[in-house]
Amino acid sequence: MSELLNLIGMTAGTALYAMLLVMVVRAGRTPGVTAHFDPLLLATALLGLVWNLCALPAYELPKLGIPGPFPILTAIGFGALGLLPAVVVHSVLRGERDEVRGWPRWTLVVSAYGVSATAGAFQAQSMWVDGPLPSVFAMRLLTYSYAALAVPLAVLTRGQAGSRRALWVAALSIFAVSALHLSQFHQGDPSWPVELLGHHASLPLALAILYQDFPFALADLFLKRALTLLVLVTAAFVSVATFRARSNAPEAPLTGALDVAVLVTLWVATALLYPKLQAAAAWFVDAVVLKRPDYASLGAEIGRRAQRQSDIPALLDEACAELAPALSARVVRWRDALHETRPDDLAVSVEIPVAEPPRFALDVAGLTGGRRVLSDDRAALDAIAAVLGRRIDALRISRERYERELREQEMGKLATEAELRALRAQINPHFLFNALTTIGYLIQTSPTRAVETLMRLTSLLRGVLRSESELTTLGREIEMIEAYLDIERARFDDRLRVRIDVPASLKAVRVPPLVLQPIVENAVKHGIAPERRGGDVTVTARLEHSAASGPMLAVVVHDSGAGATDRELIRGRSDGVGLRNIERRLAVQYGDRAALAIRSAPGVGTTVEVRLPVELAVSADAVAARDVS
Repeated sequence: MSELLNLIGMTAGTALYAMLLVMVVRAGRTPGVTAHFDPLLLATALLGLVWNLCALPAYELPKLGIPGPFPILTAIGFGALGLLPAVVVHSVLRGERDEVRGWPRWTLVVSAYGVSATAGAFQAQSMWVDGPLPSVFAMRLLTYSYAALAVPLAVLTRGQAGSRRALWVAALSIFAVSALHLSQFHQGDPSWPVELLGHHASLPLALAILYQDFPFALADLFLKRALTLLVLVTAAFVSVATFRARSNAPEAPLTGALDVAVLVTLWVATALLYPKLQAAAAWFVDAVVLKRPDYASLGAEIGRRAQRQSDIPALLDEACAELAPALSARVVRWRDALHETRPDDLAVSVEIPVAEPPRFALDVAGLTGGRRVLSDDRAALDAIAAVLGRRIDALRISRERYERELREQEMGKLATEAELRALRAQINPHFLFNALTTIGYLIQTSPTRAVETLMRLTSLLRGVLRSESELTTLGREIEMIEAYLDIERARFDDRLRVRIDVPASLKAVRVPPLVLQPIVENAVKHGIAPERRGGDVTVTARLEHSAASGPMLAVVVHDSGAGATDRELIRGRSDGVGLRNIERRLAVQYGDRAALAIRSAPGVGTTVEVRLPVELAVSADAVAARDVS
């Protein structure tokens, strides 16, 4: 069992240190990785490789019947093994700053290399004089010296993290025990656990250095596979050892059917156990050794933060700030994927999937600690990019909807203004035509009054044409009505009697221009003119309060003229210009908040009531207060 374990262990050590050497040499050439050539890491890989390459033939080939002395290989191998703890001490004292500072630290480093060099010299001297290899004195010197150096080393590195200190202390302790065991050089027949501890102590030393200086490279490319292999081999050996220990003849070969069946069962069970062992090793390295974040939780947190953002650049900046420490990257930035060139030194670039341009990409560069972007890292980045893409699309849709609503409101406002101008342009010629008809009649009957009326009309039209705003005041509208009635009184003489009752407090109320004048004109034209006796036209205004609609202005125009039936009223409203125009203007200006009501009866007269929301130059409360006073 011990011989088989040594063969497997040294073969695996050779392969692992060769992989480590390639990883260290290629570290500085990997895009997106912040790394530089580190002689300590290179020394670790070379020394471990030399030890395993020398120990493998020196120990195992003679046992396979291959003759030949191997003293040179043995001396070189143990010399390399003796230098490994010195490299550990140097790496630990270097810390995070990549340099050793202070004479106490330098003293410890020089002492470690001195002890290892002295032990190597004794190995060479023992080979030269054909003494026993490894040198008993050299191995014991390594044991006692590094056991003593561990105390000042712990004092000088007391500020380091507890897990790192525990790792290199355990590595040095294993090496010390290994050196003490190797000093006996296979005296007796040690058990396989002693062989495992004694011959393969270089692995913990390498792990200590790599965890100190290159944790992610160690974990991703080395530790996960090595740990899985170690657990698998250990499980297999424990199973076989337990089975043989319970056998009636542990040293006898496996010949019975039961023995073969049990062994095959153990093989199958080990094969089935491998995926779970691999997953457990990966979890241990990621969660315990590297303390990597839970990508599911990280993605959920970035998603929650994205939902609170309403600005796309701020959303991407916050996501990059969250990703940088999780990926151990110096730089995580976003860029416009269509207009900005992709840099060459990126570890990975992930495009954010969005429905429409501009499109964005997340760039990761400057990975530290030997970090590599593995498949699970890439999958997490793709998932996070998808979350960001959905949020960006949602923000764009909301923004487009908001901008579309603004455009529609602006277009509606422009259409409303254009329609109001068109309606005003329609009513002005209508009013002008009726006024000119009156003046034409007066020219024939009373030229002097015709001139006076024409001057009145000129003043009236000047005020009408000068008003370009959407709203005027009730006071100005009443003035225009009085001017118009003055013109009509010139034609009707005593047949037209006018009464206007509008409180002064309501004259500041804002109303659409030329809304009341066509109503008064209809009262004169269709109510008073057909009656030979004439009639009265009354204009009144009042302020009403409603809990539902607020303050409302009610303007009533009543004539005591001919009146009309319901059918005549409907036909007149559909065929005429004035009332249809007013209703359309009120609907455009106020919607359903304004109303136009007409009541008429033959021989009684017609009453038209216009109700408008109050829009004042001063507050409605002030108007109400003035009205009460």
